[in-house]
Amino acid sequence: MWMTRVAVANPVFATMVMAALTVLGLFSYNKLRVEQLPDVTLPFVSVNINYPGASPEAVETDVTKPVEQVLNTLPGVDHIYSNSGEGWSNVFVQFKLNVNADKVTQDVRDKIAQVRPNLPKDVQEPVIQREGGADDNQQPVVYMVLLSNDRSARDLTYIAEQTVKTTFERINGVGNVALSGTSRRQVDIRLKPDALMQAGIGTEQVISALRSANVNAPVGEVSGRAGDAVVRVDGRIKDPAQFGDIVVATRMSDRGPVQVRLSQVADVVDAQAERTQIARFNGAPGIGVSVFKIQDANLVDVGNAVKRAADELRRQLPADVQLKTWYASSDWVQQSLDNVRTTIVEGALLTIVIVFLFLASWRSTVITGLTLPIAVISTFVALYAFGFTLNYLTLMALSLCIGLLIDDAIVVRENISRHLHMGKSPHQAALDGTNEIGLAVLATTFSIVAVFVPIAFMSGVIGKFFYAFGITVAVAVMISLFVSFTLDPMLSAYWRDPPEGATRLPVIGPVLRWFDRAMGWMEHTYASIIERALNRPKTTVALAVAALVGSLALLPLVGSEFIPETDQGFTNLRITMPPGSTLSYADEKARRVEDVLRGFKEVELTGSEVDAKNININLKLIDHRQRSRTQKQIEQALREELGKIPGINLKIGWNSPIWINVLGNNEAALEGVLTELRTRVAKVPGVVDLDTNVKPGTPALSVRLKPQAAELGITNAQLGTILRTYVTGDESGTWLSPEG
Repeated sequence: MWMTRVAVANPVFATMVMAALTVLGLFSYNKLRVEQLPDVTLPFVSVNINYPGASPEAVETDVTKPVEQVLNTLPGVDHIYSNSGEGWSNVFVQFKLNVNADKVTQDVRDKIAQVRPNLPKDVQEPVIQREGGADDNQQPVVYMVLLSNDRSARDLTYIAEQTVKTTFERINGVGNVALSGTSRRQVDIRLKPDALMQAGIGTEQVISALRSANVNAPVGEVSGRAGDAVVRVDGRIKDPAQFGDIVVATRMSDRGPVQVRLSQVADVVDAQAERTQIARFNGAPGIGVSVFKIQDANLVDVGNAVKRAADELRRQLPADVQLKTWYASSDWVQQSLDNVRTTIVEGALLTIVIVFLFLASWRSTVITGLTLPIAVISTFVALYAFGFTLNYLTLMALSLCIGLLIDDAIVVRENISRHLHMGKSPHQAALDGTNEIGLAVLATTFSIVAVFVPIAFMSGVIGKFFYAFGITVAVAVMISLFVSFTLDPMLSAYWRDPPEGATRLPVIGPVLRWFDRAMGWMEHTYASIIERALNRPKTTVALAVAALVGSLALLPLVGSEFIPETDQGFTNLRITMPPGSTLSYADEKARRVEDVLRGFKEVELTGSEVDAKNININLKLIDHRQRSRTQKQIEQALREELGKIPGINLKIGWNSPIWINVLGNNEAALEGVLTELRTRVAKVPGVVDLDTNVKPGTPALSVRLKPQAAELGITNAQLGTILRTYVTGDESGTWLSPEG
């Protein structure tokens, strides 16, 4: 082998090559991002549009279908799924896997911008986001709670928005900071219908006056002898009471023009926004703080930076305000990856011990054992070059091939030792021994590569996840082959074993002799078994076939899944409330659920987020070493206990792994098929939390305009605007208080 000749002839050069690979590997290791799973980006895009007050039928006709039609013209679309509900539309676009996810996301934004003018004017701004993949950006890196026993919800919200949120947003790698359970300050303009009628003023005039008065409009610049100056109209209102002085209309009277001010037709109240969500943590009210990272940020680094910033914040916050870290996914990921790293080190050490027992030479053990760290560390160069991350699959790939990495080195070293015993010089033995088995070692290594490289290029979603896995194994094995053909022969040529009997091993010697005797007994037993197998070929083949058939028969009983279940000590309860439920009713149900949770000694922390339609409760369990039940067993017990509470639809866990799509044009027929399907699926063993996205509609009141209204010039659109102002309210602007 030419590389062997170069390495043996130039030992310093060979040593420096290995040192360079090691240094580059360590440098690359420090640069690698840490994630739970491979950084896989799937070309799935969702479009969410809110249409307040609209029925599901109106949402489907006016919003969902126009969006579907325009998105269906995009190239590369595989499937489009949509849901229309009370006041909301969700359209999910699945593109073919070979398209660029960033490009198609931008294409979707462009198409939505085109169709936006054709949608009802009352729809809110569409929210477009990329979905799918093992994207850790969709889960908070750190989840904290802000608590206080003495402050109001509005004061606590102010601290959360002005201090906590702004501090975390400045951290490098943080993409978004979301707050839950807030209660913001709000200036309410409570209209007086009788006063408006008497003054002949409509709600549109009031809204227009509010939007025109509370503004800070730039005018331009003026130049003079003293210099340039910026000119602007400063119409910002400094105090909520000043809203009452806004002129809504001007009416003519006998005494001339009379101004009608807002205080004459409405009450101005410095209040707080109507609460649509309630948050509690271990039963105490508070505000949740969820910190998300950007796409390419290191999950562990961002988590550590957020926790350091939180420690600094705690020293700055008032004494009666507490900021508690409720959950840090970065800690769990770091701990899990540390466990994998420990497994790799343990496997490497055990491999070296086994090699020492068989070779009975510490020099041979060192020579072959060096292949492991060099191959593993050098593989990080390839991981960095390919843009991979340190995650379960890449570390699992390294863990899997620990035994493979040293195989080539053992074969090469063993053959060199054989040539040394033939009386050859170390230099010649290194060359001859390596050349003799070079092709066999190459064939063995390439057969391993041939097995794992196709895994990297599998099609479909699984192929995208296992791309890094296959490449990692192939690169590590190829590097071990290179080290076996260069470093091992070079060290064997210049660092030979001493003559037999020249060294004494007073402690290890007896162990080695015992191991040799044990291996001798095993060889004798194995030879006896082989002899019997050769004498009874039919019986041997029959037993082999029976073992194969039996294994295949047991395979369905083993089960299979993409990612194994893990006991993270953290789970989630999602409860759907019946249509028409109020916030107070949902909160009552949430408190009953919390009472049940307090009866589980394994539950350490609970965090509840309640609105009129859904209850979301995050549970943190005590350490798995301190409880007798697994997370899965606890979840099943929770299903049984919480199932006794009437009026709730419960789901436990983060997602539904199995979806069944029922398609058709006849809605009544679809409902019949869906009912039958639910009945059958519910009988399947192991099925829990069965649910459907077809929900009964919210109770509605229909308002129909009388024909006589047309004589007064009133249209349906005008009536809808007026009623919406009285029922839902209108956000007529933003008031910025002097304190921010």
